[in-house]
Amino acid sequence: MSDAAVREARRALARLRRAAEKTEHELAGVMGALRHAEGADFPVAAYEAASDHLRAVLAFVDDEAERLEEKVLHAGGLEPGRVRRSGGM
Repeated sequence: MSDAAVREARRALARLRRAAEKTEHELAGVMGALRHAEGADFPVAAYEAASDHLRAVLAFVDDEAERLEEKVLHAGGLEPGRVRRSGGM
């Protein structure tokens, strides 16, 4: 896997994550406004299902990012579970 391909994959995953997080935030806003406007007629189950789908997308992005990192580490001759991350120093 080339460095350019890995960089682009990481960027794409980050963009997808930001888009899903923004959508989750916007859905919460719509939910709040409509719940207030509609009262008892508000379709709670439908909005909860949509929220669950967004959380599934976020979990998918996390899984793919982890899978990509494992592939990169493996290609570099490292075992993914044995790499320790420092505190930035």
